[in-house]
This record gives sequence, C-alpha cells and structure tokens, in this order.
Amino acid sequence: MNKIKFLVFIAIFVLLSLEYGSDLRGIFLKNTNLVIATYLDIKNSIEQTVDEHFAQQKEIVTLREENKKLKNSAELLSAFASKLNDVLKKNNVPEYEPKVKLVRSVAYSNLNDYYKVWIDYKDFNASRIYGLLDKGNSAGIVVEKDGNPMALLLGDPKSIFSVFVGDKKIPGVIKGKKSEVQVKYIPLWMNPKVGDEVVTSGLDGIFFGGVRVGVVKKVIKEELSKTAIIEPYTKINVPSYYHIIEKN
Repeated sequence: MNKIKFLVFIAIFVLLSLEYGSDLRGIFLKNTNLVIATYLDIKNSIEQTVDEHFAQQKEIVTLREENKKLKNSAELLSAFASKLNDVLKKNNVPEYEPKVKLVRSVAYSNLNDYYKVWIDYKDFNASRIYGLLDKGNSAGIVVEKDGNPMALLLGDPKSIFSVFVGDKKIPGVIKGKKSEVQVKYIPLWMNPKVGDEVVTSGLDGIFFGGVRVGVVKKVIKEELSKTAIIEPYTKINVPSYYHIIEKN
C-alpha cells in the first residue's frame, strides 16, 4: 500500500513538472536554499557557541595555572619578606610590606588609542598614581580620569615613572612615545649600553624598586642629556587581568 502511495506521489510530481516546469523547480530550489541557509546559520551559531565555550575553558585553565604560579611566588616572597623584616627589626627599621591586587581590564578608553584602558578596581583612590604589573613586569601606571581608574600603558606619553638603567643604576625617567618607549633625562656623563636592563627605581612612590621594564636597544645623545630607546617586556596587547600596586 505504501509503495502504491509513493508511486502515485512520483507520478503527480512528474505531471506537475511537465505542466509547470520551471515554476515548480524554482519553488523547490527556493525552499531548498532556504533550508540550507537556515541550516548553515544554525550550524555556524552552534560552532561559534562551542568555540566560545572552549575558549573560555582554555582561558580558565590558563588563569588557574598562572594563579598557581603566582601563589607559589607569593609564598616564597612572603617567606623572604619575613626574613627581611626580621633583619629590619634588628636594625630598628620599619617593616617592609608591599601589596599588589589582581584587577580586571574593562575596555579601551578610546577605540583609536590602544594605550589607555579602563580598569575595574573598587578600592581606587583618585588622589594616587598606581603602578601596574603584567606577569611581574611594568605595564604602565593607573591614574584618575573622570572619577574612574584608567591605565596608561607603556607607550602613552603620560605614562611616566622613574627607572634605573643597567648594573650601575643610571637614573632616568620612562616616557612613552606611542610606538616607542624611551628613558629620558639620562645625564650626559653616564653611559648606558645596548642590552642594559631597565628596572623601576622605586624613588617615585609609584612602583617598588627592581620591577623589570625592558632592555635598551638604542642610545641617543642629545644636547643636554641622553635618551635610551627600550624594548619593553610587556607588549601592547591588552590582557584580561593586571596586578595593581596598592602599597610599595
């Protein structure tokens, strides 16, 4: 019985095809294309959702691994700080207890400026300038903008803090120039070299001393001082999280 129904359906379809020809094929193709397009849309949507899910999982795993490393480093630093503070107490020097806090980057301040980023930081004090860290390296500073914390990343002209260059601790000041990061105001009689490491001096109260910034790749002699062009350790791509220096 089912075979007879099927044959009748085929016969009707053939007759209609002969009678209406292209119109029937057009309707058939139109609906077929609609089904295929709908299928592809659903397929792409599912793939995108799955990709986003696995991307989030991957980021979570990465953050967990980084958290383990940071926790281990924090424990070692805590032990070192304890020993250091014992020495300081014996010499009647106040205890040294720097503090950092994990903060989240929210969005670029301006879509055409990749050196300014809004930071989600609840304990922000608008009267302060904070040092910003990315994987233990200097990433820039955090300042007040319209009552909110805004990160000025390395390269921004207003991302300024004091540094030392090389083993001889040659003093200078980091200043951004968009695509370049410079150490300005190096005394003429001092001789920074290509390959010297640049670290924070801790003299400005923004960073504690010894935070790595970058490596000298060029030295320029100017009329009143020298300028070192550096290759920063932190790149311009904006991570999801930074560490902000609450106490140095």
